Amino acid sequence: MTDAEDRKPPSDEASGTFDPEITSEFAIPDGLAVPKAGGESETTSEFAVPAGLGAPPGAVAEPEGSAFSTPSTYHVQDAPPAFTPATGVPAVSLTKNVPWQDRMRTMLRMPVAERPAPERVPKSEDEGPAVPRVLDLTLRIGELLLAGGEGAEDVEAAMFAVCRSYGLDRCEPSVTFTLLSISYQPSLVDHPVSAARTVRRRGTDYTRLAAVFRLVNDLSDPETHISLEEAYRRLAEIRRNRHPYPTWVLTSASGLLAGAASVLVGGGVIVFVAAAVGAMLGDRLAWLCAGRGLPEFYQFTVAAMPPAAIGVALNLAHVDAKASAVITGGLFALLPGRALVAGVQDGLTGFYITAAARLLEVMYFFVGIVVGVLIILYFGVNLGAELNPDTALSVSERPYWQIGASMLLSLTFAVLLQQERSTVLAVTLNGGVAWSVYGAMHYAGGLSPVASTAAAAGLVGLFGQLLSRYRFASALPYTTAAIGPLLPGSATYFGLLHIAQNELDRGLASLATAASLAMAIAIGVNLGSEISRLFLRLPGGAAGRRAAKRTRGF
Repeated sequence: MTDAEDRKPPSDEASGTFDPEITSEFAIPDGLAVPKAGGESETTSEFAVPAGLGAPPGAVAEPEGSAFSTPSTYHVQDAPPAFTPATGVPAVSLTKNVPWQDRMRTMLRMPVAERPAPERVPKSEDEGPAVPRVLDLTLRIGELLLAGGEGAEDVEAAMFAVCRSYGLDRCEPSVTFTLLSISYQPSLVDHPVSAARTVRRRGTDYTRLAAVFRLVNDLSDPETHISLEEAYRRLAEIRRNRHPYPTWVLTSASGLLAGAASVLVGGGVIVFVAAAVGAMLGDRLAWLCAGRGLPEFYQFTVAAMPPAAIGVALNLAHVDAKASAVITGGLFALLPGRALVAGVQDGLTGFYITAAARLLEVMYFFVGIVVGVLIILYFGVNLGAELNPDTALSVSERPYWQIGASMLLSLTFAVLLQQERSTVLAVTLNGGVAWSVYGAMHYAGGLSPVASTAAAAGLVGLFGQLLSRYRFASALPYTTAAIGPLLPGSATYFGLLHIAQNELDRGLASLATAASLAMAIAIGVNLGSEISRLFLRLPGGAAGRRAAKRTRGF
């Protein structure tokens, strides 16, 4: 240390003076008296009594208690009725006597805090599988169900069932038209785990759909212990399985479907053969376009042309056959009844985004059919074809022939949907019953086609739901093919023919009738399924069935 530093004056603390060049934001200004520190603690509380406010006399400090101690104002004599009744709070009964679809649907419609926790039963593993792998398996199962045409609510129920089977109870699945996502949060203090999967391709294979339902049923059964590796192995086998029917069988089924539909609207043997040949040609052309990578819109457009062309050619050749019946039969083989029913079902159960996307897909398919038929009808009318919509289809009452044709139509429709052979007979009988009800109400009873169609479709939905509950399977294989005889093929043809003849008002009116019939089919099928749930045993007990909508709407 230097001499100058030795001669430095003492510090401010020692001398009691402040250096003017050295300041602090905590320094006390000159002339401000500092009160002496008392014995009161500097820490204060928002519950402390301010100075100068005296406590009322007689107030006795209440001893510190706990959340379980009885309040001082509580008296047994003046106590209100207990919140929990003597009989206990009604619990949600999730028994094994009902299908897993109903149990999981009930769980999804409950708040997360009210869902009963599953029993921690590991699936042949000591510590249980990893959460990401369970979520991946859940998404892959949901992808197969959604791509197969299953409704969004049933897909969510299946995903929830798979997660709960491996002990993941705090999970939330979400399904839209092309995206599946699921999130799982172990507790309120843990970070959630989320995963998503996109559905890019859709196929029609109800055999694969039934196999996925059996897998979910085995996973949700507490008595069946399936490890995660075993579930992956079964899922891989389901994806690798070939379709049950070869291509030539599908083409033949398409032709037989069109021929049966032409008989329904009054056609004979020649009409049956012509409609079958036109539908098979259209099916082969659609396969050719699909192999070249063209979108489905153009596939439907090309597939609708051969039946219409054969019908116009028969009329120009003056063959004693109903050309309109040939065209109508070809339309029956193309109308997207499966997607229509699924779209309306999603809308009625509260999945509006998915419903809007499905109905938009149906509209594009329908427009493709309209374009293909209109092109042929326009050239046919200009070439002199006499296609009179007022006298073209005089449907004669042939109940036995029509019932047989409706059953054949449902049978071939089931083959086109790649259904299991064990379900074909049931859906064939269901289609015959549907047409019998429609014919009895419309032809014999004189009721409107829309009301008759809705009643017959409701019966189809009711029987399909009962059969699916008996088999613990999806209701789609028992309902979709059975509505084939009810599809509005003739109303669609009449509307297109009027438009081709420059009668837009009558054409649009006929197309509106076809749309009304289609909506009646879809709503009737869904209503029949809901009616079956009203009278059958469901989980929930005294709590009743919760609303399908996520909100009340107001």
